[in-house]
Amino acid sequence: MSNQLRKKIEDKSIIIGVIGLGYVGLPLAVEFGKKFKVIGFDINSNRIKELRSGSDRTLEVSKEELASSKKLEYTDRIEDLRAVEIFIVTVPTPIDEYKRPDLIPLIKASETVGKVLSSGDIVIYESTVYPGCTEEVCVPVLEKFSGMKFNKDFFCGYSPERINPGDKEHRVHNIKKVVSGSNQESAETVNELYKSIITAGTHLASSIKVAEAAKVIENTQRDINIAFVNELSKLFDLMNIDTLEVLEAAGTKWNFLPFRPGLVGGHCIGVDPYYLTHKAVHLGYNPEIILAGRRINDGMGVFVANQLVKLMIKKEHKIHNAKVLVLGITFKENCPDIRNSRVIDIINELNQFGCLVNVLDPWADPAEVKHEYGIELLKAEDLSLKSYDGIVLAVAHNEFKNLDFSEISKNGKVIFDVKGVLPKELVDNRL
Repeated sequence: MSNQLRKKIEDKSIIIGVIGLGYVGLPLAVEFGKKFKVIGFDINSNRIKELRSGSDRTLEVSKEELASSKKLEYTDRIEDLRAVEIFIVTVPTPIDEYKRPDLIPLIKASETVGKVLSSGDIVIYESTVYPGCTEEVCVPVLEKFSGMKFNKDFFCGYSPERINPGDKEHRVHNIKKVVSGSNQESAETVNELYKSIITAGTHLASSIKVAEAAKVIENTQRDINIAFVNELSKLFDLMNIDTLEVLEAAGTKWNFLPFRPGLVGGHCIGVDPYYLTHKAVHLGYNPEIILAGRRINDGMGVFVANQLVKLMIKKEHKIHNAKVLVLGITFKENCPDIRNSRVIDIINELNQFGCLVNVLDPWADPAEVKHEYGIELLKAEDLSLKSYDGIVLAVAHNEFKNLDFSEISKNGKVIFDVKGVLPKELVDNRL
């Protein structure tokens, strides 16, 4: 059957279904929709209405790009997926409050696909999981709801997403894609499918497990490296040494890796390592380095808040009811994504000290921030830097770089630059 699907890929008659139209699914659906008939499915009916109107609130895809995807349709009806021959699942894989993998979206998506699966179809997963998850968790769900047998009636693939929210340079088509399949034929079909849109090429892994493992260690590696420089930042602070100056000096060596300290949030680096450690613990192995890196990075928000309070005390500010402005709530600069933003750790710790905290972020959706964190965002027109005792530049949005901090830095106010983007002479401390 895979041979037939490859022929359909070649003559552009294949019908593709993308399940989940968020930061990962929508750009992928748009790219495929330039060549193939694509049915984009999402359970959020408001999201479907928004996309049908030609708008994307995540800002990952422009109106022009949406319009260029001529063969892409949007739906929230399961029945509309019955004609699909290759399903691509791109739903979130978050963690719960106990740092355990939350596979509910993945399982629900598999149930949906299982209900409309036909003989010979291929189901490709792009969501980040631990090695073995596709075949151990998703496949049984597909079998149960389809009544068919894996690798006999239907097949699976895994091709990890590499979307970087807010990045306008590295897009779906020019990021090399790791691909895999549940047998040789399906692997070759999955490879041909992605090769049709990925100009950067593909890497065919030997198995689904290898592809799953490759994805989860990409972000775990970054997490550990950032944890190392975060620990250095804490150490150098005790020595009264500027960390960024140290990194700049060390960076003159050709093989020094240019990582910088900071908050580690978002849906990838701050989450993916827990999928790997979950599997490790299940196998009876204690992953010491990975978990140590997670502890360091998860504690950076509290560290920043405490450093700010110490600096305010040195300048004789009364901490209780002190007014503090936090600039930024998204997990990274120039991006509206607030998922797993560790800025909230700074805010919560300052609240514990009794500070009165305001948050300004021109990129974040106020309704989303209110729903997710219970915070009312400050309106830009109400901003008065002079009225605050302390300011934390938490996210390096372009808009914040243009603010005039010079006057307040001279009047006893405390400025903590988490991102290290302001001139050193203007700030009281930085990571």
